Amino acid sequence: MKYVLVSGGVISGVGKGIIASSAGLLLKTMGLKVSSIKIDPYLNVDAGTMNPREHGEVYVLDDGGEVDLDLGNYERYLNITLTRENNITLGKIYSKVIEQERRGDYLGKTVQVVPHITGCIEEWIERVARVPVDDTAEEPDVCIIELGGTVGDIEGMPFVEALAELRRNLPRDDFMQIHVSYIPVVHGEQKTKPTQMAAKAVRSAGLIPDLIACRCEKPLEQATIDKIARFCQVPNPHVLAVRDMPSTYQVPILLSEQNLVPLMTTTLQLDRLPISPALQQSGAHTWETWRALTLGLQHLHETVEIVLVGKYLEQPDSYLSVTKSLEHAAMRCRRKLVIKYVDAEHLEPATLATNAAAFYKARHDLSTARGILIPGGFGGRGTEGMIAAANWAREKKVPYLGICLGMQVAVIEFARSVCGVPLPQASSAEFDSDDEDRVIVSMPEHHPGKLGGTMRLGLRATVWQPDTEWSKLRALYGLQSGSVNERHRHRYEVNPAYIERLQGKGLEFIGKDETGVRMEVVELREHPWFVGVQFHPEYLSRVLEPSKPYLGFIAAAAGMLGSVLGGGGEEGRVNGHGRGHGLVNGDKMAY
Repeated sequence: MKYVLVSGGVISGVGKGIIASSAGLLLKTMGLKVSSIKIDPYLNVDAGTMNPREHGEVYVLDDGGEVDLDLGNYERYLNITLTRENNITLGKIYSKVIEQERRGDYLGKTVQVVPHITGCIEEWIERVARVPVDDTAEEPDVCIIELGGTVGDIEGMPFVEALAELRRNLPRDDFMQIHVSYIPVVHGEQKTKPTQMAAKAVRSAGLIPDLIACRCEKPLEQATIDKIARFCQVPNPHVLAVRDMPSTYQVPILLSEQNLVPLMTTTLQLDRLPISPALQQSGAHTWETWRALTLGLQHLHETVEIVLVGKYLEQPDSYLSVTKSLEHAAMRCRRKLVIKYVDAEHLEPATLATNAAAFYKARHDLSTARGILIPGGFGGRGTEGMIAAANWAREKKVPYLGICLGMQVAVIEFARSVCGVPLPQASSAEFDSDDEDRVIVSMPEHHPGKLGGTMRLGLRATVWQPDTEWSKLRALYGLQSGSVNERHRHRYEVNPAYIERLQGKGLEFIGKDETGVRMEVVELREHPWFVGVQFHPEYLSRVLEPSKPYLGFIAAAAGMLGSVLGGGGEEGRVNGHGRGHGLVNGDKMAY
């Protein structure tokens, strides 16, 4: 097992996750099997109860793990399937050690950070790194470890010590470190002192960077590279300039041009690893496709403009997987994506009285959109604005995609406007009370008062209902498939008592769970694209394999859904995981 540690200095949030994902992708293009681990030095056991406005998106895995959003980057770039154990938090480690201490595993010993906490971390890494994560079902060759935060943070020191121990215990050619640092520009001069001090702090903690990845707005000057190499004690070619790129998908190409693959090969002796010819060929094809797709972005001229109506817009990463899925679909459709973000509260009449400018701007953006998307969320704040957006999309025949809460508000809007269901019944038990006489009700397994991990989480099946061959969404998945598997994260669902009334007026529930009780997919027949899904398809979207609901939505907004559907026919195929996210034959749309 080879390990590549990606650490950070100076400031956080400079792109360690993208650099880690890009390094993993380059290793995969060689034909190697790659896994990833993200270390988060906070005391939360997982990311499930964190506020998206503060922490960003909560990413959900197949096993229902609620984890850091960087694991989404790993899965999207590397086309792998991770588990909740691939996200290590300080809360998980302390919980495990304290549980062992209470059980008597350390009987007679004084339990300390060193060696017990650090030993637990080291054992966790070595165990999880060997778990198969791709279609080969074989042990990975390399594990990319991203250390969250910056080296020197007090909460991260147990992890730094554990990683230093791991480095010391491994053969020299089994461990390498890429240290990511920020190069600020002051009065036009690129400053290296913060990176020098960061490298010094890393070395004093027992870790020795092999490469210095310098985040910068513009290419590094040669004098800057020379100074960083001299004071950080690395050869000049080991200083990588990771400048801002038009798209993050071009970062792997930038790193490849700076010889990251040969540098990793030499440091880790990767040329000694046995690599199957089939994986080598697959890796080479992936790289060829990736380069053609991402480099072609600069030649896109036609745009597709959509509006995202959300409630966590203060934090750019709150809807990260959603925006990435839109990007994947737009790239496939050869369109330049333009997203306008509309605060759902700005669409509500109350805003007109307090901030008329925001109200009219939000209404203008909504009324001029080529497509309207409402993503997931929790609580009643802003939901009346979302309902107004769903109403506009339905009545004006604007392509609409509702995800989780977005599907629920579409159902509520239809119940009010078409079925004549009166308030408060035409609402959600989440918004006003836990009354079960609502169109949207609480699920049986939801435990009010205990929020951590009590939702419907992880990979679940959606079964297509009889006589739904007309469905545009089902056609994209492949009509021969009786069901698809997608990831879920929700506490509320459509009330079964209202299904007959809603369907009688034309709201088709074309997908349900295995029991036939839970509503998973709604679609309108006489509409260019009006789809709501209870699951979160963005969690399974990949750069080279866009999510079907997002692909259909973007294609409809771009006025090319007919050509996408025409290429697929009934020959859609399912990928190796059986999730229904493989390319539709004939719909490869030249990269």
